[in-house]
Amino acid sequence: METWTGYVERIVFRSEESGYSVIEIDVDGDERTLTGRLPDVDAGEYIEATGQVIVHKVYGEQMNVSSYTHRIPDDPILVAKYLGSGLIKGIGEALALRIVKRFGDDTIRVIEQEPERLAEVKGISMRTALIIGSQVAEKKDQRDAMMFLQQYGISPKLAKKIYDAYGDGIYTTIRENPYRMADDIFGVGFKTADEIAEKVGIRADSEFRIRSGIVYTLTIAEGNGHTCLPMEALIEEAAEMLAVTPEMVEEQVEDLVYDRRIVVRVKEEEETAEVRRFVYRAEIHRHETAAARKLLELDQVCGIDEEAYAARIAGFERARGVELDAAQREAVLAAVKHGVSILTGGPGTGKTTTIMIMLDLFEAEGLDILLAAPTGRAAKRMSEATGRDASTVHRMLELSGVPGDENRERMFFARNEDRPLEADVIIIDETSMVDIFLLSALMKAVPYGARLVFVGDVDQLPSVGPGNVLRDMIEADVFHVSRLSRIFRQSEGSDIVVNAHEINRGRHVDLRAKSRDFLFVERGEADRIISACITLVKEKLPGYVNADPYEIQVMTPMRAGNLGVERLNKIFQQYLNPPSGDKAEAVFGGRTLRVGDKIMQIKNDYQAEWEVRNRYGIAVDVGTGVFNGDMGIIRDINHFSEEIEVEFDEGRIVVYPFKNADQLEHAFAITIHKSQGSEYPAVVLPLLSGPAMLMTRNLLYTAVTRAKSCVCVVGSERMFMNMIDNVSEIRRFTGLREFLRLYSEPEEDPQEL
Repeated sequence: METWTGYVERIVFRSEESGYSVIEIDVDGDERTLTGRLPDVDAGEYIEATGQVIVHKVYGEQMNVSSYTHRIPDDPILVAKYLGSGLIKGIGEALALRIVKRFGDDTIRVIEQEPERLAEVKGISMRTALIIGSQVAEKKDQRDAMMFLQQYGISPKLAKKIYDAYGDGIYTTIRENPYRMADDIFGVGFKTADEIAEKVGIRADSEFRIRSGIVYTLTIAEGNGHTCLPMEALIEEAAEMLAVTPEMVEEQVEDLVYDRRIVVRVKEEEETAEVRRFVYRAEIHRHETAAARKLLELDQVCGIDEEAYAARIAGFERARGVELDAAQREAVLAAVKHGVSILTGGPGTGKTTTIMIMLDLFEAEGLDILLAAPTGRAAKRMSEATGRDASTVHRMLELSGVPGDENRERMFFARNEDRPLEADVIIIDETSMVDIFLLSALMKAVPYGARLVFVGDVDQLPSVGPGNVLRDMIEADVFHVSRLSRIFRQSEGSDIVVNAHEINRGRHVDLRAKSRDFLFVERGEADRIISACITLVKEKLPGYVNADPYEIQVMTPMRAGNLGVERLNKIFQQYLNPPSGDKAEAVFGGRTLRVGDKIMQIKNDYQAEWEVRNRYGIAVDVGTGVFNGDMGIIRDINHFSEEIEVEFDEGRIVVYPFKNADQLEHAFAITIHKSQGSEYPAVVLPLLSGPAMLMTRNLLYTAVTRAKSCVCVVGSERMFMNMIDNVSEIRRFTGLREFLRLYSEPEEDPQEL
């Protein structure tokens, strides 16, 4: 182990997440390199570092730092260099030399203890002197605070956020109630606060801990799709998680209600007529109630001449060479008459044709129309089907990231109550994917007087985010709902459509029947199933459905296991995009990303910038936001700039710094949940075994309906039939349905507890 002491010349590289840095320092006139976790070291500072000195084959001699301390330089020349480095605002090189000339070896002591004496130097006023002293003190205070926080295992990036939020108050917060951080600072969760609290010595039955744990339990429930929990379930889950008694939890629930951090509502269960209490986080309760009220306010009924409209609809049918059935005509008329209407039906039931006639009718009246869907792929499908522009709901609402949000996970919409959408008609497709947060944002932006049409398949899987929006709106029975059931594509010989409806009705499908678009390959072992899937994707299906192998999607119910996403992606990468001398690659957390890999964005990044380029590489369209589930291809990996370039749907190019590589995962195989809103030329379903809670009818139905030209089931016929028989669904606890019913009754005045 060696020790180097010197002046920091420059920061060559720093990871904001881990604090890992490459730093050049001046040691007695000799430039040397330090590497390691040096998160709070800045250019211009004077440090003492201890570590192992190695000779790197490319970068030469460098020290892997194991420990370091900030020191105040004692040599007047180094003091002048330190002061004039730009670290302290208001002091340049010339002024630093004058300060050192005036105070010599006593310079640092004067600045820290008697900053007013700096006014003795020509060019420094008393005000400037005090500002300089304050900066030096703040630097020291921040450095001490960062070191204090890091002893509790807090990352440098998070430590800075905490210091920025509390300043010198962090010591009181950490020692008395670290759970405050979970409420005050985005990015600090209950788990982090709980770990700190344990190290500080806060008791497990602390009221601060129990309150924070209750809110955390509700947050976890939201991650599983719920917007609320029954009181008894909340108490049981929170007590188990916190390892305290249910009575302790129940007592703190009352205090949280008083503090307006949670809301308790009473409602009667339809199935049992039992009256139960449900608990919401206050924020999500506001979203559900506000969305319910706005939906009902928008649902104004217009008196129309139905015979005249029926004649006009018939004219558009003739012009397009189609014939709507009674349910479709009713849906078109409902969209004209009602401020809010819902169109639902399975695959092949004519939803798109119905929308086309709606568009013809509204356009003939000169109305401004907006078309949108929750995902880019769904919006692209809507645009291709209608021949009109369609966008994601996020883009329609003009999404932006929150400035300064280092986690890039917070957002706001420029379209809201103060700046509503400019439209007379808004049609939202794939509404089953809309969660309560997106519905709430949409409601804020829809202008009064506009017609709102929700389109979707209520039997699809619900949204990834909390809520069960489409089902709740339908079951509330307060809006006009048009249900399409006649299968039009059956006449086209589509076994995909026919079998999807059979699955949805709980009827077994004959997998061994000869079919052009619904195939079955029987295999009894995981490795043989994978081998068959590779052959299908790489050799058999591309020519059969006239598609690139990357357009054919392998989908599985699970992430882990022999046929889970994680294992399948490793194997498929080797067969579809093997290593090559002309393909750059990089390893992140044990995963190898390679140019040409098919990938998926796995978290919302509202600040990610994208651009669409023409053939000359010039940007012709730009925007922000990449979303969970977006799929693309890695086009470049640049080790010099440490960037990954990914091309997503519609030619959107996003450049990721290496530090954000954790936002990407391979997508040669994806979970069925991640396929929502997408359509693929062919879908390959490996099925062998799995937990009953995953292997359900609606999961199978969703998978089958993602295929446009061909479904190929590989594996166990028995598991396929078991999934059809398994009608169990994980129930989602939500409140939108009840709020719609309550607020639709003017005399009702529902009270919160």
